[in-house]
Amino acid sequence: MTATTIHGIPAASRGSHRRTWATWGAILLIPYIAVFLVLVAYPVGYGLYLGANPASYRRLFADPIFLTAAVNTILFLLIAVNVKMLIALGLSGFFAVPRWWIRLLLVLFILPWAVPSIPTILSFRVMLNPETGMINQQLFQLFGIFEGPPWLTSPWLAFFGAVVVHIWKSLPFWTLILLTGRLAIARDLYEAAAVDGASRWQRFRFVTWPSVAALYVTSTILSTIWTLGDFNSVYLLTGGGPNDSTQVLATLGIRYLRNNNLDLGVASIIVAMPLILPLVFVMVKRLSKGGEA
Repeated sequence: MTATTIHGIPAASRGSHRRTWATWGAILLIPYIAVFLVLVAYPVGYGLYLGANPASYRRLFADPIFLTAAVNTILFLLIAVNVKMLIALGLSGFFAVPRWWIRLLLVLFILPWAVPSIPTILSFRVMLNPETGMINQQLFQLFGIFEGPPWLTSPWLAFFGAVVVHIWKSLPFWTLILLTGRLAIARDLYEAAAVDGASRWQRFRFVTWPSVAALYVTSTILSTIWTLGDFNSVYLLTGGGPNDSTQVLATLGIRYLRNNNLDLGVASIIVAMPLILPLVFVMVKRLSKGGEA
C-alpha cells in the first residue's frame, strides 16, 4: 500500500468524493436559501427601506395616537405577562396533583387555547356589548342593575377587557409548560422534604422553585415577545376603540395601513424593535446556555 492510499482508497479519489458531496450539499441548500430570501430577507429589507425615511418617524411621533399606543403597549405587557405567568405557576401546581378529576379539568382548561381566536374573541365582544350583551342582561335579571358597566365604550374597561381576553386565551399554554417542568421534578425530593417536616410553602420555596425558576424566566421572556405582537386580543375585542384609546403597537400599524399610510404603518412596527431585539438576544443567550438562570 502506498502512502497515498488510505484503507485501499487513493487519496485523490477521497478528495474527489468530498468535492462531489460538497457540490450536492450546496445544490440541496439552494431551495432553502431561495425560500429565506423570498419570504424573510426581501420582506424585512423592503420594510426597512420603507421605514428609512426620517420624515415618517417625525409624523409618527407627532401623532398623539402613537403615544397612546406606546403607553398602552407597555401597560399591556407589564400587566398581562406578569399576571398570566403568576397564575400559570399557581395552576401548574394544582394540575400536578394526581387525581382523575383534575386530569378532566385540565382537558377542559386547555380548550380556550386550542380553539381558534377569531370566533372566541368575537364571542367576548358580543357578550360585553353594553346594550345587548349577555353579561349586562344577566346583571339586570339577577341584581336589578338596569344600566350595566360600559364594557367596550369606556377606555379603561375596554383596555382591561383586552388584557383579560389575552390572559384567558394564552394562560393554558403557559400552564402546560410550567406543569411539564413541575412533573420533571423527582418525587423523592418532595418525600424527603415532607419527612423533614417542611410545610407546603417551604416545599415550593426550596424544591419546586429552584427546579422551575429557569423555565419560568425563559417562558416569561418568550411570553413577552409573543404578547408584544398580539394583534387579535385588542383588534377583535375593541378594534382599538373607543376613539383609538386602546390601540397598541400591534394594532396601530394596521390602522395606518387601512388609512393608506404605508410608511407610518412600517415605522410603527420598526419602533417596536428596541423592545423586541433585547428580549430576543437574552432568549438566544439563555437557550445557548441551556436555560440557566
